[in-house]
Amino acid sequence: MTRATTLLLALLFAVPLSAAEPAPETVPVWTSGEDGYHTYRIPGLVVTPKGTVLAFCEGRKTGRGDHGDIDLLVKRSTDGGRAWSARRIVHEEGDTAKITIGNPCPVVDEATGTVHLPFCRDNDRVFVTRSEDDGVTWSEPDEITATVKAADWDWYATGPGHGIQKRREPHKGRLLVPCDHRVKAHEGGWRGGGQSHMIYSDDGGRSWHLGGSTAFGMNECEVVELADGSLLLSMRNYLGKNQRAFAVSRDGGETWSEPKHHAQVYCPTCQASLHRYALEPRNLILYSGPGGPGRKALTVRLSPNEGTTWPTARVLHEGPAAYSDLAVLPGGDILCLFEAGAKHPYETIRLARFPLGWLRGEAR
Repeated sequence: MTRATTLLLALLFAVPLSAAEPAPETVPVWTSGEDGYHTYRIPGLVVTPKGTVLAFCEGRKTGRGDHGDIDLLVKRSTDGGRAWSARRIVHEEGDTAKITIGNPCPVVDEATGTVHLPFCRDNDRVFVTRSEDDGVTWSEPDEITATVKAADWDWYATGPGHGIQKRREPHKGRLLVPCDHRVKAHEGGWRGGGQSHMIYSDDGGRSWHLGGSTAFGMNECEVVELADGSLLLSMRNYLGKNQRAFAVSRDGGETWSEPKHHAQVYCPTCQASLHRYALEPRNLILYSGPGGPGRKALTVRLSPNEGTTWPTARVLHEGPAAYSDLAVLPGGDILCLFEAGAKHPYETIRLARFPLGWLRGEAR
């Protein structure tokens, strides 16, 4: 082969830089220290049937810690996450009293458009509020603790992240909210007494019930529905492997298989997100979480086979990063709302928007 032929082939098959998928659009949604709050943490994200993007978080008034004067906040975007409304307080209590309102876990009823928002008070009592106008206004919260919390549990958290609505049998239409708790009597903290569990509603959010719990050592979790109607649960865990654990339910969240760690999915004992991108014509599931070491290198992963393997991964943010949540816009672009910064992960909560092609490294 002549040098000229080699050069011609290189020109034919090379992907010019101008044709590559551009870097994700990223905008700050909350910046710690601004608008009356010391720190913003714990992102939750949903897209309504009308295409409105709702971003939730905890506004921590006086410090970075998990307990204190903490409010539940939301911002709205009607242009796919590029511009955002002013923040709204969904719920707060006690003015400056140290009452923790947090762990947002929104779930959308696709049939009615209602956004249901379960949350916790002091990681003890459980409430749900709802919006029927795409997050503009919110109902007075209803307490559901009695039907979703066992008597021998102490710590309790809804989500954080987002819930889902089942689209297939069994239990088609069921609203599912992933949660976690700690059993009082068990020793060893989260490793000995922590479990992931599910709460659900079969009547459009009018009543909520307690589903099944996983094995011990589990914690914050998110869920997707698989093609056969079963559920795949992704779990933060305290078993020392630095890997994400996964379990399956074939009865709508009433029981769960033994959790199994996945060697391809690094997890440094941190929350992470799980979201279905598409079922047909391509069966694709998304995952986001720190790629390590520790809480840094926020990484988005893609599975083409129901979570069996995760061969595709791209780093969204190289520096410190922690919690995240995923959603997909009606046109197919992916949204990731995540905690990130230059010196530590809790400087901002920002939103990245990117096409599937960027994740796959494909040409535009």
